[in-house]
Amino acid sequence: MKALLSAKLTKAEKYWILYDVGNSAFTLLISTIMPIYFNYLAESAGLSEVDYLAFWGYAASVSTLLVAFIGPVAGSFADGKDFKKPVFVTALAVGCIGCLALGLAQQWLVFLVIFVIARVGYSSSLVFYDSMLSDITTPDRMDNISSQGYAWGYIGSCIPFVLCLLVVLTTGVTGLSMGTAMMVAFIIVAAWWAGCSLPLLKIYKQKHFVERQPGAVKASFVRLGKTLAGLKNERHILLFLVAFFFYIDGVYTIIDMATAYGSALGLDSTGLLLALLVTQIVAFPCSIIFGRLTKKFKASALITVCIIAYTGIALFAMVMSEQAHFWFLAVCVGMFQGGVQALSRSWFAKIVPPEKSGEYFGLMDICGKGASFMGTAIVSAVSQVSGNISTGVGMIAILFVVGLVLFRVAVKATPGAKEGNPHS
Repeated sequence: MKALLSAKLTKAEKYWILYDVGNSAFTLLISTIMPIYFNYLAESAGLSEVDYLAFWGYAASVSTLLVAFIGPVAGSFADGKDFKKPVFVTALAVGCIGCLALGLAQQWLVFLVIFVIARVGYSSSLVFYDSMLSDITTPDRMDNISSQGYAWGYIGSCIPFVLCLLVVLTTGVTGLSMGTAMMVAFIIVAAWWAGCSLPLLKIYKQKHFVERQPGAVKASFVRLGKTLAGLKNERHILLFLVAFFFYIDGVYTIIDMATAYGSALGLDSTGLLLALLVTQIVAFPCSIIFGRLTKKFKASALITVCIIAYTGIALFAMVMSEQAHFWFLAVCVGMFQGGVQALSRSWFAKIVPPEKSGEYFGLMDICGKGASFMGTAIVSAVSQVSGNISTGVGMIAILFVVGLVLFRVAVKATPGAKEGNPHS
């Protein structure tokens, strides 16, 4: 962390980045150890490999669909003066407590229900967290700060992840049961997540807001309605949201389903976890590199490169059959994952009104994590209907192709000649 602390960042920027370090531990847990543990619970209950993958995908879809409904209204509410921090804390608490509760679940269906609740809290917190970007930095620094957030999130989350791996993979030596080992892992992640959040909660001040009105909840719905109605006059924002819906849906589907897919193919669990650890390590420098490349190349060109790369990743996943293939994909995902997420976040932050960042990022969440219900649902449904999980995974490539075409149209519609500030 020394490089982060010595960088020319303000205290607000550092603590905002630190929250990414905290919440990324939960993200990594969801995409690595948690699906393997659910597979363990599912096998104990007699579920087939196809049903295991499908139920995991359905649970991810339900949680993201719930956030799609909650996010915009809660985001609009959070735009009210001094409201953003309280709603952020509420979502954070739901996520952390839900993470702890997962360690108590010993039956697969109960586990999935708690998982949905915890993931809703986590995803909702990101709506408010992302919208804080306009409060903690300036438009010309957003690409770099957003990229730093993802970069340090990737590498920082490796610390609790390695601790969890040591606990889970050494049960034969320690004598712990799988259930007890997972309980310890969930405690580690929840404590890390909460601890990394405290500095931001201590110093965050909401700079951009709308004045409070009587009946704040009703006023939030009214503002959201006006924003939605006004999108037809903000063609560049609408087009970007639709494009983002498709391409980031593919990104999050790969994150949600990677370990589950590898497990269903019968790949070694330890190898899968170590490969995904490599993804985090590779993503760290690559995310920072993408942020710095915006000084020489247009952000839209870099996002385009990432989407094209992900299309290739999805197609290659169809023919994956051995551990080496998974390792190759893990490295490729690490190279482009942070870039596409960070640059999309900062691009959006620069084209929306800062005082309405909460409700706009709520809308973005519908088209992002909220939309990933479509990708996971498609993979699950096609896998069950065809009886071939590779066919289901291959469908993700279509999302990237559609997203790429729409994104290029959105770029052409965005006002401003300088991509460092699309509105300039």
